[in-house]
Amino acid sequence: MFMKAYGAQTYAAMRIVAGFLFLWHGTQKLFDVPAEFPYPLDAMMGTAGVLELVGGVLILVGFMTRWAAFVCSGLMAAAYWLAHGTKAFLPILNEGELAALYCFVFLCISAKGPGIWSIDGPDK
Repeated sequence: MFMKAYGAQTYAAMRIVAGFLFLWHGTQKLFDVPAEFPYPLDAMMGTAGVLELVGGVLILVGFMTRWAAFVCSGLMAAAYWLAHGTKAFLPILNEGELAALYCFVFLCISAKGPGIWSIDGPDK
């Protein structure tokens, strides 16, 4: 109950932090920043990098938030099933926890919208 008054602020903080953390996956793939990407950059990884970078920035600033989050959610669902889900059933065993978590955080953002502290505004 004590955090109920801060629901809008904590949701906005989650959206901003999720976008910020996600965009760095794109910069790593595309620019080897902040660390070198350890796999060859093929067309699929390059596309994922662009979606991560652009989607992360859009979610961070809250612009076209619902669509960006929906696309990023789908990207993470695909990443989970292509890279992790074939290894083992449980995410703890197949190392897909981060992809699964991003998938559902972005799905939630897509459903709820940008909230406060966004370019779109809280009612978009």
